[in-house]
Amino acid sequence: MSSEFNEKNYSSKMDKSIQSLKKDLSTLRTGRANPSMLDTIKIDVYGQLMPIEQLATVSVPEARMISIQVWDKANVALIDSAIQKSELGINPQVDGQIVRLRVPDLTEERRKELIKVLKNMGEKGKVSIRNIRREANEELKKLLKDKLISEDSNKIFEKSIQKLTDTNIEKIDKILTDKEKEILQI
Repeated sequence: MSSEFNEKNYSSKMDKSIQSLKKDLSTLRTGRANPSMLDTIKIDVYGQLMPIEQLATVSVPEARMISIQVWDKANVALIDSAIQKSELGINPQVDGQIVRLRVPDLTEERRKELIKVLKNMGEKGKVSIRNIRREANEELKKLLKDKLISEDSNKIFEKSIQKLTDTNIEKIDKILTDKEKEILQI
């Protein structure tokens, strides 16, 4: 461990935490077709689990339609069954080597469920940010105890880490607000 505190290290960890949250949120079905809705679905082919985008071309020809052009005809049935078993709640329509997913309108009940899921994901993101802050503060205490940094430096770094934490929690709140608007939009 270096004798100096590396604030950028914790900043990048927080950024990664936010990127992870954004990726998780992109898998939520909001009433609009989005290829990332399929990211969590893995198909058991060629002796291993593979994502759909490695077996087909995924496109969005319309706002509420996902088109999956499967490259190998043998994989069409596998992709079809994997989508049916997934938590998407969408029934695929198979037409030769093309699998079409029509994204249905969200019901009011489903919107409320999605907002609960959204808030839960957001809270996990905030907890992750706070854990990074705690980790940074523990490193600062250790550096101070080992007399590698001064009291003044410790206070400055603590304030800086707190400011970083607050900024990232505000980012998460903004992301959640935007996603909630998208879900509630009819």
